Amino acid sequence: MTLTKTPICNFGEKAKDFKLKGTDQKIYSLSDFKGENGTLIMFICNHCPYVVGALDDIVMEASALQQIGVNVFAICSNDAEEYPQDSFENMKKFDLDYSFTFPYLHDADQATAKLFNAECTPDFFGFNK
Repeated sequence: MTLTKTPICNFGEKAKDFKLKGTDQKIYSLSDFKGENGTLIMFICNHCPYVVGALDDIVMEASALQQIGVNVFAICSNDAEEYPQDSFENMKKFDLDYSFTFPYLHDADQATAKLFNAECTPDFFGFNK
């Protein structure tokens, strides 16, 4: 197992805007996700054993957050050539298999992950209204 040091949450930081395609073929930007009581951004991927092991909890907690006005979405930033199981087509299947209640977005060039300094999966970022 690789030791990865993830950055400490920068409380009070403003979320950076982006435009990404979701598994539903729609294009989303950050403004589409601003929840009444906040926003949770999750960087996940299909092949990560930590994501897969926690996915039932992630889906359940995302649903609970949505019920209290926190919008939730997930982003996959993995290189599909290096990790074919994280391709856009496999993302669509993964979304359906786990009955996501949140959009699952594709960051093909990793630009959005770099904006947020996301370094591993799962990686979570929360923002106020």
